[in-house]
Amino acid sequence: MKKWGLALSLILLVGCHAFDSSNNAAIQTRSGSTSTNTQGQTNNTASSVAPTKPGTGTQNNTERIKIEEEQIFRGNLVLVNQQFPVHEVGVRQDIVKVNRHLDTYPGLALYDATIRMSLEVLGQYAAMVDAAGSDNVNHFMITSGYRDEEEQTALFEQQGDAYALPAGHSEHNLGMSLDIGSTLMEMEHAPEGKWLKEHAADYGFILRYPPNKFSVTGIRYEPWHFRYVGLPHSKIMKELNLTLEEYLDKLKDKKSLTVEVDGRSYDIRYVPVTGSATVELPEEHDYTISGNNSDGVIVTISLSQA
Repeated sequence: MKKWGLALSLILLVGCHAFDSSNNAAIQTRSGSTSTNTQGQTNNTASSVAPTKPGTGTQNNTERIKIEEEQIFRGNLVLVNQQFPVHEVGVRQDIVKVNRHLDTYPGLALYDATIRMSLEVLGQYAAMVDAAGSDNVNHFMITSGYRDEEEQTALFEQQGDAYALPAGHSEHNLGMSLDIGSTLMEMEHAPEGKWLKEHAADYGFILRYPPNKFSVTGIRYEPWHFRYVGLPHSKIMKELNLTLEEYLDKLKDKKSLTVEVDGRSYDIRYVPVTGSATVELPEEHDYTISGNNSDGVIVTISLSQA
């Protein structure tokens, strides 16, 4: 694994092949339909991230996709922090009260009945917790999920800017972040925290505010705060020890990255968007598009045929 991490780091730092840069977390297909993103439901094995040759697996036939400016502000990879606030279009539309879905996902422990989150993210979390249970790690509790502006303001006034962000600048306002605790002990020392540190990326989650990254994120280490970004991005970030800020900066700098994650090849592209943009994509391949909440979008193409 370290061998691939070094090779992948070199791809990011030295550069990748260029590309022609002339809703939300769904996998878009060439038939025009969408399907629920279930890529996070992989088995909880060690991450396998390997570099591949640029262009591997692509076809000659392409089609042009128009990307509107609104897309910049929504998707699994949108960056929300002090500099980049949440846009209304970026708030997940599938936010639900978790306690109303315990028939579907039984056994989930909640701090209280008010906890909300994206229904898609809830499904990925439930799959992750189920896998942890197979490893006899089963004392998880969701302590916080989606927050509206009023809730975020109250928390910010209580905790200050070292552990919270003002309303509109917290990813809890998106519906894709959750605070996860243990009913046994503090998360930093709990088996649940250790398990998540090792396996959360297999299910599309990242530890959003890791240790020794305060200068990057502006938030001190929070072993309980996890953000859903989806695969393959979560595994790449874990492999290279990158925060979301650092990952998006690398993609923007190098424009394109081709990697293999658990035997599946991906072409990941940064596309700048001003007003609108057009990108050429290989036909018959699934892809996702997410904004970075700043100036462009990340197009992720699965190089395996749909």
